[in-house]
Amino acid sequence: MAKPAGAACNLHCSYCYYLEKAELYADDPQRLMSDELLERFTRQYLEAQTQPEVLFTWHGGEPLLRPLAFYQRALALQRQYGHGRQIDNCLQTNGTLLTDEWCRFFRDNHFLIGISIDGPEHLHDAYRTTRGGQPTFRQVMHGIELLERHGVEWNAMATVNRLNGDHPSAFYRFFRDIGCRYLQFTPVVERQGDRLADYAVTPEQWGDFACGVYDEWVRRDVGTVFVQLFDATLANWAGVTPCVCSLSTMCGHSLALEWNGDVYSCDHYVFPQHRLGNIQELPLTTLAYGEQQQAFRRMKTSHLPRQCRECRWFFACHGECPKNRFVTTADGEDSLNYLCQGYRRFFGHVASDMDFMLAEWQAGREAANIMTRNL
Repeated sequence: MAKPAGAACNLHCSYCYYLEKAELYADDPQRLMSDELLERFTRQYLEAQTQPEVLFTWHGGEPLLRPLAFYQRALALQRQYGHGRQIDNCLQTNGTLLTDEWCRFFRDNHFLIGISIDGPEHLHDAYRTTRGGQPTFRQVMHGIELLERHGVEWNAMATVNRLNGDHPSAFYRFFRDIGCRYLQFTPVVERQGDRLADYAVTPEQWGDFACGVYDEWVRRDVGTVFVQLFDATLANWAGVTPCVCSLSTMCGHSLALEWNGDVYSCDHYVFPQHRLGNIQELPLTTLAYGEQQQAFRRMKTSHLPRQCRECRWFFACHGECPKNRFVTTADGEDSLNYLCQGYRRFFGHVASDMDFMLAEWQAGREAANIMTRNL
C-alpha cells in the first residue's frame, strides 16, 4: 500500500497506530510523495506484476490530503506503464474531506473507497476525533452520503475497541441500516510500553463481539452483506486462501511504501528494523523478494507455541497476526496470540454453520441456504 502523504492526517484518533510514524521523518519538512517518486513507484509496481489485473492501494495517514491532481497524475502514469493491463484503485479515507468533486472523480475512474467508521455516533465519536478533540461522525456520514449520491462503490472499515466491543448488535445493525454491503472490522490491539492500551479490546470482548455480529448476520444477510471475517473463515474451512492476511498461512504480501520511497515489511511494522530499503536505490521487486522480507514472511509460522500448533482451530487462524503474539501460555511458552481466547470462542460458535455452508458450496448450492436452516 502506498502512503502519498505519509502519516499525515487531519484527524487524531486515539487508537491510531500510524500517527507516530511521522516521527520517523521529523527532520524532513515535506513528507509528501513527489511526482518523480510517484512515477518510479508506478513503473516498478507494474513491472513487478505477474497477473493481468493490478490493484493500487492508497493509504495513510489520510491520502486525501494530496490534491485531486496527484491522483489524476497517478492514473495517467498507470495508463502509460500499464501496457493494457486491467488496473483498479482503492483508497482508504476517514471520509471527512470528501466533496462532490472527489466523488465524481472516484466514480468516473471506478475507485473502491474504504471508509473508516466505528459504528453509531456515540461509539464512533468516542475515539475518532479531530486534532482539537471535536467529534467527526456527522462529517463521515456526510462523506458516505456523497459517495452514495455519486454512485461510488464503498465499504466500511471499522475497529473493534474497548467501547464498541460491548455492542455487537447495535454495531452491525447500524451498518446494515446505512446500506453498507461490505464490512471489515479489526480488533484494536495496541500497547503503550509494556501495558495494553486502555482502548484495546479484550480477548473475551473480541470473541463475544464476533459471535454477536455473526448471529445478526447469519439470520438474514448471508449473500447480501459481506463481512470480511466471515468470508475469510469460510475460505479457511474450504482450504482456500482467505481475503485477509491475518488469517492466512503466510503474510508479508502487503508492503508499505512511505512518501519518500522507503519500503517496510508491513503497514503494522513501520519501524527502522523492518525497513527493507528505498525504491530509489533498489527495485521494488528486489525489496519484496529479498531475504529480509522472506524472513519476515516466515515469522508467521515460526516460533508458534505448542498450544497453537495443536489447536483444533489452527487451520482457521494460523496464529493470526504476529504483532498480536505477546502472551505466555500456561506451559510457559511465548508468542501466544493475545486474541486466542476470543478466536477459539468464535470458531467454536460458527463451526456447525461453516460445515453446512461448505457442504452447500461443494454441492453447487448457495451458502445463503444457511438462513433457511437456522429458521
